[in-house]
Amino acid sequence: MLVLLAALFAAPLAVSFVMYYGHSGLQPTRRVNHGDLLNPAVPLPPASLPLAAADADPTAVTVTAADFLRHTWTLVFVGDGACNERCRKALYDTRQVRIALDRDMVRVQRVFIATGSRCDLDYLRHEHPDLIVARAGDAAAPLLEIFNAADRAAGDAAAGAAGGRVYLVDPLSNLVLSYAADAPAKGLLEDLKRLLKLSQIG
Repeated sequence: MLVLLAALFAAPLAVSFVMYYGHSGLQPTRRVNHGDLLNPAVPLPPASLPLAAADADPTAVTVTAADFLRHTWTLVFVGDGACNERCRKALYDTRQVRIALDRDMVRVQRVFIATGSRCDLDYLRHEHPDLIVARAGDAAAPLLEIFNAADRAAGDAAAGAAGGRVYLVDPLSNLVLSYAADAPAKGLLEDLKRLLKLSQIG
């Protein structure tokens, strides 16, 4: 009787163990995140980035990436400063995602790292007054290489950092997720909501 009772309680556990570990097709495969996860997260180097002012403005300020990529969640887009159609869509999507966070929007900032010689500041300031715009000079090469490596890890090697991906940086200045150019903004919003709910920092 004792053996029978023990078997009665142990049998369901044994069956579930065999089903989970004995048949790979029965293991759960659904991802929770919508973006491409960097595991482990990648610390960003303290590259110097001048904040964009008017092209001839001598008061432009130079900061390090660590200065403004810490203490808050950051959505980063890297692209030519002239801001083509993909750039404008990415900035629009990240703006709408941030607004959709409602009270939590203060925990998220947006950064555009502008490459190239020209930066369309008039457009950026008019359409995105909350956007931090920084210029990518020679000193930013180590930072841009991190973003390029994230693209390669996600199978987007041909695009590079100018390929239209959106990057999510945590409050400790670690790159944690990236989103392809055609990724729906809804997925980014869901990921951010989940992270902000669980996060004890930023």
